[in-house]
Amino acid sequence: MLHHKNIVIIGGTTGIGLSAAKAFVNNGATLVLVGRNQESCQKAKELLGDAVSVLVGDATDPATAIKAIDLSIKDFGGFHGLYHVAGGSGRKFGDGPLHELTLEGWNKTMELNLTSLMLSNQAAINRFRASGTGGTILNMSSVLGISPSPKYFVTHAYAAAKSAVVGFTKSLAAYYAFDNIRVNLLAPALVETPMSERASKDEKILNFVKTKQPLDGGRNGRPEDLDGAAVFFMSDDSKFATGQTMYIDGGWEVSEGQYQ
Repeated sequence: MLHHKNIVIIGGTTGIGLSAAKAFVNNGATLVLVGRNQESCQKAKELLGDAVSVLVGDATDPATAIKAIDLSIKDFGGFHGLYHVAGGSGRKFGDGPLHELTLEGWNKTMELNLTSLMLSNQAAINRFRASGTGGTILNMSSVLGISPSPKYFVTHAYAAAKSAVVGFTKSLAAYYAFDNIRVNLLAPALVETPMSERASKDEKILNFVKTKQPLDGGRNGRPEDLDGAAVFFMSDDSKFATGQTMYIDGGWEVSEGQYQ
């Protein structure tokens, strides 16, 4: 489905991004993966081989996405799509319920989840418009942006940032459709990644998740649960879809989680 596609994944060396990278390569794509540290980049390169180039970079640095796109053109001859996965919890900086939220927690959470995404999308849009060939962008939100969990997942800055990503994505999709640039969005619930380690080790939260995400026996999501949708949105099979949000949440949004 992705034969001859050159794709940049921001946050592509761990978790959801790395799982998508494997699926993209298996579907014929060549990739530039951006990760925050040398170790994760090296492991991704060893795993995926010549089909990928890697770049160590911070997604909040305005130069990072530009460098990644340039590398895609240099190493593989083109740039057709951006998948922005990078983000993170601001809990350790002071994110939490509003009455406890610190300004540092707010600013850092917005920087990690919204500013970084804006920068990568801007770099992709500029390159697509310069080439005149169109392209596709897939962004990452969270079910917490529209379906809060007041007991176990109380990070109000994170919820605000992920909700803002929805509006940002739709606004871009509307404006740049005339350039044949598509912008869509995935919104998972709790997925087993380094960021979700706190929740994944808490028995009370896991019992809640069994009823809040009841599909497939009730479980945490796995990174590979998002791969099929990511391949679809990055491929020409979705050429008539833009501004769409797909919630891959195991039933979170439509289920009443039970507290024990």
